[in-house]
Amino acid sequence: MVYDLPDVRGTLMANRPLADLTWLRVGGAADWLFQPADRDDLCAFLAALPGDVAVFPMGVGSNLIVRDGGLRAVVIRLGRGFNTITVDGDTVTAGAAALDAHVARRAADGGRDLTFLRTIPGSIGGAVRMNAGCYGSYVADHLVSADAVLRDGTVVTLTPADLALAYRFSTLPEGAVLTSATFRAAPGDPDALHAQMADQLAKRDATQPTKDRTAGSTFRNPAGYSSTGQADDAHDLKAWKVIDDAGLRGHRRGGAQMSPKHPNFLVNADHATAADLEGLGEEVREKVFQNSGIRLEWEIMRVGDTIADTKQDT
Repeated sequence: MVYDLPDVRGTLMANRPLADLTWLRVGGAADWLFQPADRDDLCAFLAALPGDVAVFPMGVGSNLIVRDGGLRAVVIRLGRGFNTITVDGDTVTAGAAALDAHVARRAADGGRDLTFLRTIPGSIGGAVRMNAGCYGSYVADHLVSADAVLRDGTVVTLTPADLALAYRFSTLPEGAVLTSATFRAAPGDPDALHAQMADQLAKRDATQPTKDRTAGSTFRNPAGYSSTGQADDAHDLKAWKVIDDAGLRGHRRGGAQMSPKHPNFLVNADHATAADLEGLGEEVREKVFQNSGIRLEWEIMRVGDTIADTKQDT
């Protein structure tokens, strides 16, 4: 699709394949990929971009399936100008492109406990958008504020209340691009915090397919049984358990597989297409529903057009 795009100081590429930018290594091309030089560059671009052009903010692609037909949008991917991390007293401020693991380690160096972020794949922008959590702690428990550039190019500071954070959910405005977030973190001994994170990594590696091409957890834990970050939520039923009970551990479709090690992980096992992966996920959802009456909800974001969609448009 042809857009009349404004000049930029960053990098702007047409028809940019996205597969190599996602952890699952699948997907077609975006109409455009924009990597802004800094926040001013991002603001100017969005302010000048025609309002009918779709915008899709993309992190490091850790929780994403881009469909094989690609994405009819300008994909915005933040880079080095958005990955600084600072520790100041009891607060930690990180650029949206900073990796969750790096933020956890830098906080620990400064004697602040954000250890829950250490094993969460992805970057801070995605963590805020999805209210990421682990080991009983969630972004909602620590977030002070988040800065974002709205679709019209204006800069806003959003509070947790503005974002209405819930289980794997926020109300980030459509087309808004998160640029940084500030967290409040409890004090801790740096050596003890690093040791705790090392233990968390060892446990993760023992139970999850960390060496395979995955996108983290595929499905949310069933509603009513999974945590929204509130104290009265239960953890009695897990998505992996209902998948396992339905006999789907290791189940395959084309080059896609539900991990034999952890059945709530979709794996690109053998040159899978996006259609293989999404199709397997939908098959799992249906068979789990038939087996238990529970309708699993996707945690992985799926965007873009299928090959069939692109053929219909031509």
